[in-house]
Amino acid sequence: MTKEEEKRKCQEIQEKILQEMDSYGEITDEEIAERIEEYVLKMGHTIYLSAAKKESMIRKIFNAIRRLDVLQELLEDPAITEIMVNGPNYIFIERDGKIEKYPQTFSSQEKLEDVIQQIVATVNRRVNEADPIVDVRMLDGSRVNVVLPPIALEGPIVTIRKFPEKPICMQRLIELHSITEEAADFLKSLVRAKYNIFISGGTGSGKTTFLNALSEFIPAEERIITIEDSAELQIQGISNLVRLEARNANLEGKNAITIRDLIKSALRMRPDRIILGEVRDAAACELLSVMNTGHDGSLCTGHANSPPDMLKRLETLVLMGMDIPLMAVRSQIASALDIVVQLGRLRDKSRRVLEIDEVLGIAEGEIQLKKLYCFREEGQGADGRVLGMLQPTGDSLVHQEKLKTAGISIKTV
Repeated sequence: MTKEEEKRKCQEIQEKILQEMDSYGEITDEEIAERIEEYVLKMGHTIYLSAAKKESMIRKIFNAIRRLDVLQELLEDPAITEIMVNGPNYIFIERDGKIEKYPQTFSSQEKLEDVIQQIVATVNRRVNEADPIVDVRMLDGSRVNVVLPPIALEGPIVTIRKFPEKPICMQRLIELHSITEEAADFLKSLVRAKYNIFISGGTGSGKTTFLNALSEFIPAEERIITIEDSAELQIQGISNLVRLEARNANLEGKNAITIRDLIKSALRMRPDRIILGEVRDAAACELLSVMNTGHDGSLCTGHANSPPDMLKRLETLVLMGMDIPLMAVRSQIASALDIVVQLGRLRDKSRRVLEIDEVLGIAEGEIQLKKLYCFREEGQGADGRVLGMLQPTGDSLVHQEKLKTAGISIKTV
């Protein structure tokens, strides 16, 4: 049986089951699965089907009726980290850091639109031509972005970022050569001593994963509040944990809860630390206020190609939220941040820590950074993997007051 014949047969069985559902009313999942199996077994009397092919067809038809069609198997595959749907006929996936085209497609644009409505309905959201863009979080934690026509010219676009059930730990990042054990121990001391650490990097560089790994080093007795646009963080080992998530405005454009609102509220919750999933707007004003008013140990992520670029972007974001002199903004940033960790995705698709910089302060009107660790490339292996490691620059951490207060000593970098 060719792929086209299989697709046609599956569609025929699916239509028969849907007609039965219309005739008999509500049917349970078990009854639907039984009816699909009966039809597939009958087909096997006239067309040879292996046991694996029968099982595959039953699963596909059931997913098309009761689940998310071709997306269901992709969502259930733990090796797939990203799903990209470019209209009904093109699906791409990211597996092991590499993007590849998925051979299956949706039967029609209408079916894809039905699946999209299923996804957004589970979290009480809507998306339509009048409001064609939506960001939602699925029940399993996966982050979904949807863009519908007429904004999307080639049909509905769905991008799903999946997250592992068990977050990647720092030891695993060391094994993957994303960071060295020496640098990880250094950051462990800084986290325990409540240094304010900003994690910077491009899209897909592993910022959220790295923040989750850093959170392992937070003392278990502390009270932690996480604030996110869309909940992605997987903080482990903290029992006194409060998770807050922003809310978009409703159809009338009212009742939005912003990151800025959540930060203000979090300050009244007696936090030991506030962890902000990502700063991308004028909420940077409140973030700096938190770090500058005795709430040390904050962790945050942001999009930028280098630590200096991240600081410049923070300046812009703060100025979006308040009208104050640029020098005052720079002074606030230099006072608030202690460390910037830069992540990157190399040409072999591996995610690495590229820099660990200390924020020294202001000199000649500019925020001064000092590299403590820097990734040194040493060539390329036979398998195409970039060779190299994160190495200390030889410069020592200047501001060690928090370490001394916490009674923590570190080796000279």
